[in-house]
Amino acid sequence: MNATGATQPAHPEHPGRTDGVCNEFTVFTKIKPGEVDALREDLAAMADAADDERVHAAVRQIGTLHDARHVIFDNDTRFMFASVFDGSWDTYIDDFAKTVVGARFDKVFSHSEGFPGVKDPEVKDWFLDHQEAAGVFVSAYPDLTVQQIYKDQRVDNAFQEVLDTPEFRAALENPANAELLATPAFQKLLEEASA
Repeated sequence: MNATGATQPAHPEHPGRTDGVCNEFTVFTKIKPGEVDALREDLAAMADAADDERVHAAVRQIGTLHDARHVIFDNDTRFMFASVFDGSWDTYIDDFAKTVVGARFDKVFSHSEGFPGVKDPEVKDWFLDHQEAAGVFVSAYPDLTVQQIYKDQRVDNAFQEVLDTPEFRAALENPANAELLATPAFQKLLEEASA
């Protein structure tokens, strides 16, 4: 770990910092002359499609993407894509080409100079040429993968359903369970559930 709190990348040939299991990925490109309006339209369509269940299904299929953002900047001449993901850089790039997200990436990045296409064998070299490592990268949950977060969410939903049942309330009131209910672990569980 260095002074910024984030470690150097596990694979130095792939820029980007890590914090626990989380990796940052930031790409800066030049927008092709005359294509900023088309890029804006494609980003607006992508934002509208973010509510499309197929996009969420594709993100779940990829299974390693924490978040992503697209930004036009520098007087409409440059474009930035930034994301946080788990696992290997190579797998992350490969996974996008396998889903509906890859087609959207193709459309958006087609407005960037020299983009070969997400399924082109040269796309990883192109991304490497345009990627910059963050000066500082910190994750709010560095030890949780996307899959662990999904599991935690499922467990929490199931637990909340149990808490709302008359059977659970009856179990809390049953004197036979008093010893279990008095344990610090069970009390902490109830406190966390009510927070």
